[in-house]
Amino acid sequence: MRSFLITRSMDTLTGLRLAGIEGEIVDDKSLLSTFREKAKDKDIGIIILNEEDFEKIEEEVTYLKLNAVRPLVVTIPGKDGLKDKDFLLRYVKEALGVKIG
Repeated sequence: MRSFLITRSMDTLTGLRLAGIEGEIVDDKSLLSTFREKAKDKDIGIIILNEEDFEKIEEEVTYLKLNAVRPLVVTIPGKDGLKDKDFLLRYVKEALGVKIG
């Protein structure tokens, strides 16, 4: 299985390509459809989204994370760093029903 980046940022794509990760540049209109397409690809084990792209399709990503075994969806900070410092705490609370911190 391989990792795959879906992004609207050329900087993010360039950086992860240097690390050997495949990816695709999308626009606002194709972000969700590309995510759905790649989520069905049995060769992809990890889908990587930056935080800004995750926010655009948060409901779809959260649904997949809570209801599917694969792929693993990973959110990384954008080029300006992590915007939402409480993202992980909120995700754990939604997934497990447990408040941390």
